[in-house]
Amino acid sequence: MAVCVEDRISSFPDPILCHILSFLPIKEAVRTSIISTKWRYLFASMSTIEFDACSMSGLTDRNIDSFKNFVDRLLKSPDQVRLDCFRLSHMICSWNDWNDGDHDFDISGWICAALCRGVKEIDLQLSYREDILPAVLFTCGSLVTLKLDAVGHNFKFPSDVCLGNLKTLHFRDSFFGDSVLRFISNCHVLEDLAFIECDFYTSEINIQTPSLKRFILDFNLGEFADLKYVVVINAPNLVYFQYTDAVAQGYTLSTMKSLEKAHIKICGFDTIDSQAIAAHLIQGICNVRSIRLSINEGIFRTSQLPIFHNLIEFEFLGRGFNGREIWLVKFLHRIPNLKTLTLNFPVVAGAQWKALEVPSCLSFHLKEIKNFMLQHTYD
Repeated sequence: MAVCVEDRISSFPDPILCHILSFLPIKEAVRTSIISTKWRYLFASMSTIEFDACSMSGLTDRNIDSFKNFVDRLLKSPDQVRLDCFRLSHMICSWNDWNDGDHDFDISGWICAALCRGVKEIDLQLSYREDILPAVLFTCGSLVTLKLDAVGHNFKFPSDVCLGNLKTLHFRDSFFGDSVLRFISNCHVLEDLAFIECDFYTSEINIQTPSLKRFILDFNLGEFADLKYVVVINAPNLVYFQYTDAVAQGYTLSTMKSLEKAHIKICGFDTIDSQAIAAHLIQGICNVRSIRLSINEGIFRTSQLPIFHNLIEFEFLGRGFNGREIWLVKFLHRIPNLKTLTLNFPVVAGAQWKALEVPSCLSFHLKEIKNFMLQHTYD
């Protein structure tokens, strides 16, 4: 005897069903249209639309135009609900075989359609595509999050940028000149800014954003020898700061009184100039409460460093220089209130720890030591 199972999900209100569909890949969401007449057009009202490589799997020359027309209708229909998120993920590379003039994808038009629907988040992975971003993208009042990943792309931004509600701005694998700095200065409520594996061809990287709370400046260390610039950061309300680079030509950092956590990975030469310049970077984050420090040379002369009165968590990753135990102990003398110490670096057997003066923080405040050191012995 067949058992009749009640379909309780279909009794949910349409907005809840559309929200559920937003968590599905676009192919799976469209397939729900065969469940019943109630589900037939629900997928067209999803608030999150994502196209990735999986969306393109199985497409041939015979059905690629049908797919393009489907996307056009999905995004450009006049009766659509407002969009929360529009994402193109790893799809452009998959489309190179078809994007040959006979099958021209109107990606710029799709972005414009998402903007017309009041989209809040746009996440684009564009891989080697030139001049694909419409100018209206940079004057969209609804946009809160913008993420651009364009391998090898040289971004140039219009002068009339106005993104009054933009709070999150992430770039990856791209090149920038001065226009990006003007762009950022016009984002007056920006809170989260990231340059990940990016390069600049400008003499000064000047970030003047008082509203900023989270900032990642992660450069391609393999290219640092050819890039000469000064780093200027005015972000007094910063809570998180991540910096990866060689020692720059100079640093000017505003006092970051609200800084909770910093991750500094920096390499350079053990010279007087490098030590003095690198000290300016550390002086700018002297109020931090938790820091992860990774260095490959003794580029921080401890006598030039401030006292870190607020620092209670310290993780040290030292690579590529001898006598690190001497430098580390001297640095610990400048952290009087340290509570958690994490060590993660290779140690040569016979290091002279016992001959060094014990920092006061180890005797009075330290509560936990995490040791990930790799022991090495040499004949």
